[in-house]
Amino acid sequence: MKNNTFKLIVILFAQLLTIMDIFIINVSIPSIQNDINATNGEMQLIIASYLIGFASFLITGGRLGDLYGRKKIFIIGLFFFMISSIACGLSSHSVLLMISRFVQGVSAALMSPQVLSMIQIFFPDHENRTKAMGWYGITIGLGTLSGQFLGGYFSSLTFMEESWRLIFLINIPICLLAIFLGWKVLDESKNSLESSFDFMGIFLLATGLFCFTYSLTMMEHDNERMKNILLLAVSTVILFFFIKNQKARMEQTKSYLIDLKLFEFRNFNIGIIAVSFFFIMLDSYFYILSLFFQDGLKISPLHSGEIIVFQGLGFILASIISPTLIFRYGKRFLIFGLTIIISVLIAQGYLFSKHSSFLLLYILLFIHGLGVGSIIPSLANIALSGIPGKLAGNASGVYVTFQQSAAILGIILIGSIFYYFLGTKPLFIDYQKAFIAALFTNILCLIVVIICIWRTPEGLLLKKK
Repeated sequence: MKNNTFKLIVILFAQLLTIMDIFIINVSIPSIQNDINATNGEMQLIIASYLIGFASFLITGGRLGDLYGRKKIFIIGLFFFMISSIACGLSSHSVLLMISRFVQGVSAALMSPQVLSMIQIFFPDHENRTKAMGWYGITIGLGTLSGQFLGGYFSSLTFMEESWRLIFLINIPICLLAIFLGWKVLDESKNSLESSFDFMGIFLLATGLFCFTYSLTMMEHDNERMKNILLLAVSTVILFFFIKNQKARMEQTKSYLIDLKLFEFRNFNIGIIAVSFFFIMLDSYFYILSLFFQDGLKISPLHSGEIIVFQGLGFILASIISPTLIFRYGKRFLIFGLTIIISVLIAQGYLFSKHSSFLLLYILLFIHGLGVGSIIPSLANIALSGIPGKLAGNASGVYVTFQQSAAILGIILIGSIFYYFLGTKPLFIDYQKAFIAALFTNILCLIVVIICIWRTPEGLLLKKK
């Protein structure tokens, strides 16, 4: 078990990179834009390209691990993550940085499904797997916090020009250490004797997901909205043909990219629905909260970041203590955590105003983090519980793809609701109305998650006797 614990540390160490690099660029936007002379639209694409590459290739990454070995694909992902980080750090033009960020996202997509798959393999028993998922949740919290902190820290250094480049170059020693440790301590595992690979499936899925995530990401910012709506429709058609293609290949016993038998597992379907609605809520919440703080309450970006750090602290604390409580109370604890989030959202709608003290903001964000941290690790546990080892990589890739796509979808949909109520010449009262409307929609999403949790088997999360 001690050996498996060290393996867990190694893979979570690498997972930290994939989370951190989602957030590390956000606070460095002004410095980067000034130094490479990028337009606002180019900066939006630089930020979005990582998420687009990440979401588009997660399922492919999971399947590659199943076929060719999870350790091998994990280390290959780390290597190309390091190379693309170097390319990001040395980029002198917006297009180069955009492409490098996209490759970074694809590299992260090779790594991330292997992490969840290896957790399933290293910890087959329910109790230790639940604890490992708790540490997986802590990694998400640490990645979010460290990304925002390091992005601001490196960008503010004065001993060198263009110090923002360090936010990418810092990945080099981390990746080298992770590659060395991964090569030394991880065991290889794969669950298929097939030597062929479904390249047509890769093309259809990657193209469909790319069109889907790109159109959603740029919907709010791009003036050519009809082009993005058309692209969204095209992605739907491509993904429909992808599913038909996969069904046909399975019937003909040919190699395939997604094993559609995954969707015959009830817990997997419940977990997919739950994580989708939860991340529609979560990422849109942070997006709306940032707008409300800075534009509505006129809080500076620095102080806004400090307040959100308290949410991350609550998240980490809950991830540490939640496994013990889940063993004892099962899904009742998760429903309690979701109820906490709903209660905090209601309180924020009533209490957040120009006269709110920073202490109140800190407390409510910390409690919100407690609720979120008690939920996220268990959603993965519910979805992947009972999945055979041979489907572990496939299931992990599908799970994280739904999670990331839902996050983008939430920002667009709930962001649109926020802007609808905001109007064209908003006063503070308009910001309050828009914030409350967005929070109400978030609460509806959480109610769907509660229904999903309620429908899970009673003993799924309890400690086995």
